Amino acid sequence: MTAPVTVSEKDLLGLLGIVRDHRADDPGNGLPLCLLEHLMEQVRCDEVSFFGLDSAQQAVWFGQEIPPAGNGDMDAFWAHYWDCVPCSYPDLSGDLRSVTRISDFYSARQWHSTGMYHDYNRPAGYDHELMLCLPGGPGRTVRLVFFRGPGQDFTERDRALLALLRPHLQEAYADAEARRRGIPALTARHWEILHLVAAGLTNSQISRRLDVSEGTVRKHLENIYARLQVSCRAAAVTRAFNGGAAA
Repeated sequence: MTAPVTVSEKDLLGLLGIVRDHRADDPGNGLPLCLLEHLMEQVRCDEVSFFGLDSAQQAVWFGQEIPPAGNGDMDAFWAHYWDCVPCSYPDLSGDLRSVTRISDFYSARQWHSTGMYHDYNRPAGYDHELMLCLPGGPGRTVRLVFFRGPGQDFTERDRALLALLRPHLQEAYADAEARRRGIPALTARHWEILHLVAAGLTNSQISRRLDVSEGTVRKHLENIYARLQVSCRAAAVTRAFNGGAAA
């Protein structure tokens, strides 16, 4: 994942358009569909899917697809989920920052011999995936997955574009969640801190994780409390992730 990558001026202009565009359309349960359409223009694929995954409950709590294709055989998906390294990697590693391909974990021969490919991907006609993960609350992940059929795999250029867009996508999803719940808008850094608070980290641990001072963490928390109209950590987590009333 460390090979040199060249991003063209055209790529950068495309990314700039995605970041700058104001999208007033209803995001539904995920992101505005026009945003997903623009992503498909930048990362060529046969399908793009944005969905929330609760691996502990074996549930998908929302899903968006372009073009609409249905969820496939979800019994087969969950039967092979934990044995499929690219699928379970975010759960087992806690790494929600890396943009991953199936080929990061398997050779083509290894991938084609897995139960996930045989029972789930192959019937859908997909050989290649490129996945970006966002935090979705305790025990959950939100995943953006690009699919391609047999042929060329996703490139390092594709991975780099998504890595550059990741902060914007995280903020776009957080803003959409806030709109759905009637919660005042929080920044991407606010959401990052809230996820760490929800995981039980102290201010000192958060400061080390984010490489900032404890004073900066405290200031962010003060701003979060003010925006959410709460007065403590537990109430902030409840309001942000469950849409509940302030305690």
